[in-house]
Amino acid sequence: MLLEIELAAVGGRLAPFSAQVSSGQLIHLLGPNGAGKSSLLARLSGLLPGSGKVQFLGKPLEDWSGSQLARHRGWLHQQQLPVGQMAVFHYLKQHLLHADQPYEAVLQQVLEGLQLGDKLARPLNQLSGGEWQRVRLAAVLLQIAPAANSQGKLLLLDEPMAGLDVAQQAAVDRLLLPLCLAGISIIMSGHDLNHSLRHAQQVWLMADGQLVAQGETATVMQPERLEQVYQVPFRKLTVEGHQILTTLTE
Repeated sequence: MLLEIELAAVGGRLAPFSAQVSSGQLIHLLGPNGAGKSSLLARLSGLLPGSGKVQFLGKPLEDWSGSQLARHRGWLHQQQLPVGQMAVFHYLKQHLLHADQPYEAVLQQVLEGLQLGDKLARPLNQLSGGEWQRVRLAAVLLQIAPAANSQGKLLLLDEPMAGLDVAQQAAVDRLLLPLCLAGISIIMSGHDLNHSLRHAQQVWLMADGQLVAQGETATVMQPERLEQVYQVPFRKLTVEGHQILTTLTE
């Protein structure tokens, strides 16, 4: 088992949470603002202390050093300020320090996918919000991409789609799928329910710092359960062969 979570909690922010994650899973973490999604991801990243047990690759999370974790898991904070005037290329290179095989091809793939090829010389503090988000995504993808780092196993993403337009979000989806097919597990938070309905293999649904439901996407994302969490009525429709969720307005 890649990740074993047993009653992991953070005082005042996250109630005891248990789950198991196997290799190659794509899990979406959903819930309203303040549901505890960021706290859970930070707890699983090893950067937020708490109670309970989290085992990563059969080893307690607290027994991993920072450098060891960096070789095996990538972590995207929800918010992060640009690192001064460092150029984009140098920032990305820092995330390739653990590369154990030639990475030029995957670097080119990620740069093209996220449309960053013309931004490499740009100082980080001169990027727009959306550009900085794409650079941060590129960095963590390169950190654990199997084409560069054979030890990459887990990717934790806190609202990775924030600040991205529709085309850029689709580009991120295209980059994430091959990682899952290569055995890397991805746990990511977000707010677009229809995106999760279409792409997630499993959903962890949270509210008020507690897990409400977890399991297969279609099973968890039922209108009645979503209404319980978001306090608005939902209905599920089928449009051109795809299910979509809409809210009901009076």
